[in-house]
Amino acid sequence: MKFLKPNFLNALDSPTFRKKNSRRVKSHKVKRGNFTLRKSWGSVVRIILVWLVLIMGMVGIGYRLYHLQIVKGQEYFDRAEGQQKTNLRRYIPRRSIIDSDGRVIASDQLVYDVYAHRLLLEKDINSVARDLAQIIPELDVNGLVQRINAQETGVIVARNLTENQADRVRGLGIIGVDLDQRYSRFYPQDDLWADVVGYVDMDHNGQAGIEHSQGDLLQRDLSSPEVRGMLQVRRNALGSIIPASLPDKATELDDLSVKLTVDSRLQRAVRDRLRVQMDQFKAKKGAVIVLDAQTGGILALACEPTYNPNNYSAYDFALFKNWSVTDTYEPGSTFKPINVAIALDEEVINPDSYVSDPAQVMVDGWPIANASRTGLGRVTITKALDVSSNTAMIDIMRRIPRSRYFERLEELGINERMGLDLPFEGVGFLKSEEVFTARDIEMAVSSFGQGLSLTPMKLVQIQGAIANGGKLITPHVVEGLVDSNGQIQVYPDIEETQVFKESSADAVVKMMESVVKNGTGAAAQIEGYNIGGKTGTAQKHDGRGRYSTTARITSFVSILPTDNPRYVVLAVIDEPQGDSLFGSTVAAPIVKDVMKSLIRIKGIPPSN
Repeated sequence: MKFLKPNFLNALDSPTFRKKNSRRVKSHKVKRGNFTLRKSWGSVVRIILVWLVLIMGMVGIGYRLYHLQIVKGQEYFDRAEGQQKTNLRRYIPRRSIIDSDGRVIASDQLVYDVYAHRLLLEKDINSVARDLAQIIPELDVNGLVQRINAQETGVIVARNLTENQADRVRGLGIIGVDLDQRYSRFYPQDDLWADVVGYVDMDHNGQAGIEHSQGDLLQRDLSSPEVRGMLQVRRNALGSIIPASLPDKATELDDLSVKLTVDSRLQRAVRDRLRVQMDQFKAKKGAVIVLDAQTGGILALACEPTYNPNNYSAYDFALFKNWSVTDTYEPGSTFKPINVAIALDEEVINPDSYVSDPAQVMVDGWPIANASRTGLGRVTITKALDVSSNTAMIDIMRRIPRSRYFERLEELGINERMGLDLPFEGVGFLKSEEVFTARDIEMAVSSFGQGLSLTPMKLVQIQGAIANGGKLITPHVVEGLVDSNGQIQVYPDIEETQVFKESSADAVVKMMESVVKNGTGAAAQIEGYNIGGKTGTAQKHDGRGRYSTTARITSFVSILPTDNPRYVVLAVIDEPQGDSLFGSTVAAPIVKDVMKSLIRIKGIPPSN
């Protein structure tokens, strides 16, 4: 049999190839059948080198495997296990918030979100929408049909369904309609307590009110701190969670609730009355605060306009702040009793002193007049407050050295935070000592409550010091943590500082009583009760060194009852519209009605 040589062997065996390479390459012949294959020593060397590289690579890989699996094996095993395992904290409900009588203001509840998936629906879309609308009255049938048709899957139908509504949806048995269960913060009284309580977002994080500022207090403690309700899980290669182990110890929740000083009945009366007056005068905004001056507890606090925390996303973000705590304003004549208390403390006057009340005075070249444009000549301190005389207040405060007057204002903490348990507290404005003491004009305008600013809450705090015998107490809404039996287990720390002499504070209360009986506060009179009060009508500063001729802030502050001072009520109305816009006509009627509710709810007996 004759064998045919492959082409490449024919080429190697050709005379031309042998002739060209005979001088350069030494070769030997290997016989295979009827042809001879020549191997060059260069090829042999190359083969050996390739084998050496392969062997070295195998040795290197072997060493690396030894290093990874033996030397570093445990370290990498622990690291891999740590990446696969994770701790998920189970949902822990926030503590409930209750009012002073134990009524629930905020709590966590189980709610459901409803979704529709068009590709999975076996029923007609219009029929599905009509069926769901029977359970969810606020549902827009036509709008839902359009949304389902526009998207194949995952269309949100409604959020925050109750357990009863969810059961009814399940009862429909509609394939393609799903329920997603979750926990939601619920505020059963809607917008009543929005300014105090605030709200939590979709992630259950507090964003306003005490939901924000008291987050640590609202977070429950677990009975096993080292466990903290953690569930250890393992993730597979796709990231899916596989249960690995359950906690070994119980994670029982405490039964404590956050109790507030507020009263829902009084708050309702305050909110309703404020809204009526806001609508009547078409005001920009308004606020009412009721304070227990003996304890510093806030019994009611309402701002308008406000929002519903159950549906916070539908409102302007600006409404989420409590402006009675965050915003400052010039208090006007409601600050005059505070200045009288300072003057009594400094002994430049006494309760029976007489002061000058001209229609107008010149201070550093500036004419300052009474609101009435008239003067009574020589009057008592009480009469000066009755008629709310600016010029008489200037005469009083001129008797105190400027530097000492500035010190007394600083002692009241006008330009400092009070340390409230409500968030985003604003800081009042008091000019520097250098500026304040340089000229008489600064002292003069401060004597009737302009040229300085503070928050409504700060004014209530200082008026509370006049009511309680001179003690500056930090206002607060949190009374403490209470158990299921209503016993307080944790009390907040409340600061208290003596800022007025008791005799001075008592004398000012009697003067404020005369303001209601005989002066500008007559609109706040309640038959059978001795009430102290002071009106305030301040021009608004435009921020450019001038005061507006039209924009005003009207206010009224009262102390009830004067024979046993306990409660302070403040109403502030910003930029009311219309005629006769004064503290006596706009704010005082609100305070009167609030005091009537306070008398009824607290059972305050008539004055002797």
